[in-house]
Amino acid sequence: MAAQTTQSTRRLAAAAMTTAALLAIAGFTALGSVFEYPQILKEPTADILELYRQHQGAVMAWFVVLMLSAALLAPVGILLGRLAGGSQGRWIARLGVVAAVVQVVGLSRWVLLVPGISSDATDPARTADAHHSFELVHTWLGTILGETIGYALTAAFTVLVTLAVTRAVAPRWMAYLGYLAAALIATGVLIPLGLEAASLTNFAGYVAWCLWLIAMAVYLWRTPRTIPGHPAATTAGSDPVGTANQ
Repeated sequence: MAAQTTQSTRRLAAAAMTTAALLAIAGFTALGSVFEYPQILKEPTADILELYRQHQGAVMAWFVVLMLSAALLAPVGILLGRLAGGSQGRWIARLGVVAAVVQVVGLSRWVLLVPGISSDATDPARTADAHHSFELVHTWLGTILGETIGYALTAAFTVLVTLAVTRAVAPRWMAYLGYLAAALIATGVLIPLGLEAASLTNFAGYVAWCLWLIAMAVYLWRTPRTIPGHPAATTAGSDPVGTANQ
């Protein structure tokens, strides 16, 4: 029974990880096409809001897709935490949930707040206030919460999952990919300091992260093994992992 439960947890985690990665790829690709995202964020506020109004329906829809992708970090964290077990498993679950909440809140501004701000900006009497509101929302919910804190949490989550899960079920190269993705994502915290190169390395990190998620999902779905140290690893009939990295 324990082995069956572990297999179910692995496959649920694999499905959630694959879905999160595919939604992120689709969302970023579509927003890059219709909204020039994320490069558009470097433009003046008036230009951002003008382009937003031109494609508002599509932009909102694709940000919802990104929100769904980010939200999936919560169940991914909980499921991987169950697989890892112990204190590491609890931290994986906590980081996954907090990272999901932070990023969803940050992204939600494009769906909940920016439509009204964008509409107000078309009224000459309210344009200045609308621009100021957008800049406040973008700074606090976007740059500080959703991005900077979100980058740090995602990087920490990725490192912990790599240590506790990836190294146990997958080849060394996948662990290296996880560490690389985490390091590149973490460079995003330097973007507010004016380091332009950090935008590129952060983007590269998320590309690597999506590949890592999908690769991890494949191994979790296919492997019949359990995580060393997890209670299921010592259950009769289970096959503890001990050879993946040898």
